[in-house]
Parts: sequence; structure tokens; C-alpha cells
Amino acid sequence: MAYSGVVRVGGPADVHELPALMISKVAVGSMNNNAYLLRCRTTGEQLLIDAADESETLLRLIGEDGIASVVTTHRHGDHWQALSTVVAATGARTYAGRYDLEGIDVPTDVPVDDGDTVRFGDIELTARHLSGHTPGSIALVYDDPHGHPHLFTGDCLFPGGVGNTWGDPAAFTSLLDGIETKLFGQLPDETWVYPGHGDDTTLGAERPHLDEWRARGW
Repeated sequence: MAYSGVVRVGGPADVHELPALMISKVAVGSMNNNAYLLRCRTTGEQLLIDAADESETLLRLIGEDGIASVVTTHRHGDHWQALSTVVAATGARTYAGRYDLEGIDVPTDVPVDDGDTVRFGDIELTARHLSGHTPGSIALVYDDPHGHPHLFTGDCLFPGGVGNTWGDPAAFTSLLDGIETKLFGQLPDETWVYPGHGDDTTLGAERPHLDEWRARGW
């Protein structure tokens, strides 16, 4: 069955099979958070993006092979409720944006800055710091050598707009400027977007609406 990116809490994971990487998406918790398990197809090494909630669900998805790392996209609690349990069970190394470390109740082993690379197996993810939703939010880019890029945006970019900035014009401008410069300005329309909640999208589907988002202010 083709990957759709449509998952529901309590339902099965949806698996996106790429030549070098398998991406399993699952929805967890009362806020319908997405968690993504990435598996290097050459080495079998795995990385989890956002141990959001439901540690039993996540550990079942991870399986006996364990994970090398967990990346937390930002400091809001709904994205790391299961982090302590998952790390205790797997011994995974933790990563998060440098400016969000104080808001995460699990120690971060590796603070992440803009342009840093997170590696597992033969896979590299490049971090993009996007301030606005939180001070230290990061997106992660997998530049697939066999196809188009894949982009994990946390709560910074969704179908239909950017993440919530709670009516703060400066935070909204910072977030939209960062997304325009570091994502839309550098990646092609075919880039697949995996957000922190809800369904997937592509940069091409969202690009025509950037001016509309700026004009409306959210």
C-alpha cells in the first residue's frame, strides 16, 4: 500500500519506504502528535523524532533493535512526554535545539545549532533553526540522494500555515522569515513535509500561500 501520511491515534503506523531510509509515522497522545521512526536500510540503525507520548506504542514501534538517538523538535511538553521512558529503555542519545534545552525535562546530550548534522547509520539529517513557535525549534532535512528531500518540521510548518505564535507579531515574522529563507528558499517544491501534528504536505503545495500567510499574520 502506498504511503499516505494519514495516521490516527490508536491506529497503525504508516511507512514511507525510500531507497536508503524507512520512515514510520505514528500518531500518539491526546494532542494527536506525530512521532517518526527513521531506519537506515543499510545498517538497521534507528532514530526517533519526537518521543511525544504513549511510550508503550513508541517502544513497540522501535522494536528489539532499539534506537541510537531521539531528536526533540522543540520544548513544548506534548512533544517529549515519553522521552524519559524511551531513553531509559533504549539508552538513546538525545538531541534538541540549543535554545530550547531549558524547557525539556530530560537532559539533552547534544545541543543542535542551525546547519548541524545528525547522523545515524549511513543517513544524515541537517538541522534548520526556526525561531518563533519556540526560541529553539528545529526542522530536519533528509536530502535523499535517490530523490527529493524529506523535511521534518515539528510545529513550525503545517498544511495551511506556520506554527502558532500566539499573536506575537515579532515571533510570527521571525518564524515566517526563517521558513521562507531556510526551507522554501533552499528546497524544491517536491520536498515532502512531515509535521508534528496531522497530515503531510509538500513545499510545492504550500509555496503559493506564503504571501497570504504574511498578510493575515498567522
